[in-house]
Amino acid sequence: MIDFKKYSLNLRGRLVEIDKPLVMGIINATPDSFYSDSRMLDAHDIACKANEMAQQGADIIDLGACSTRPGAQVVDASEEIMRLNVAVKVVRQAVGNEMLLSVDTFRASVARHCVEELGIDIINDISGGDLDQLMHSTVAQLQVPYVVMHMRGTPATMQRFTNYDDDVAAVVLEELARKVDALHQCGINDVIADPGFGFAKTVEQNYRIMSQLEVFHSLDVPLLVGISRKSMIQRVLNCDAAHALNGTTVLNTIALMKGAHILRVHDVKAAVEARTLVTFTNNK
Repeated sequence: MIDFKKYSLNLRGRLVEIDKPLVMGIINATPDSFYSDSRMLDAHDIACKANEMAQQGADIIDLGACSTRPGAQVVDASEEIMRLNVAVKVVRQAVGNEMLLSVDTFRASVARHCVEELGIDIINDISGGDLDQLMHSTVAQLQVPYVVMHMRGTPATMQRFTNYDDDVAAVVLEELARKVDALHQCGINDVIADPGFGFAKTVEQNYRIMSQLEVFHSLDVPLLVGISRKSMIQRVLNCDAAHALNGTTVLNTIALMKGAHILRVHDVKAAVEARTLVTFTNNK
């Protein structure tokens, strides 16, 4: 177990200390995200889920409105914004303004709308800016924290790009390091790095990255881990997403022991309990 490295984030003028791991709950305002229980377009269902997550101890709620799973239909920006307008409004009504909200989008126009019109705190971009060349400059103007995830290609093509010439963790680290440096150079002060489990990686490569997760602390930015109910768990345990909670908790525990700062999860209660036990153990 490694020592937890503390960071701070400037969230719309409010300095938030990351002095313990944070739990980010996932709500997908979509009909086709890979885990069916995370899909919800009905305002009542979104509000109930947000309230449940808040009561269970979520630190951040991450809202997505355009599924990026392989084979999903990519909706246009206007549909994505329309869904987010509803989702953000009902989540704010359900949990109040103190809850940190992030939006999972690869579009600069959606990011701008969500920050300027909806008061979103964090932009979470699975493509790290590769799918919209305006994303980095837009986030620099907006001055909000930015999650840069490692991916190659697009969600539809990413599994064609799993050929890593060297050790996969070393290559992903190098590619992320270039991104983090470029983000700092363009004026984005608060960067969060995500190795991108499941995106342009084979099952074996995902586990190699998990086994070496601590090397990503050399980026000198907070580290987000998102492995919740993913196929890397399903394929090893021979189960589907609905039965992948136990495997998720095991890997989240490993990530916490390797110093992860944010766990992005479907199941907030289980992640909060894992954090509590790992933190309790680390303090003994």
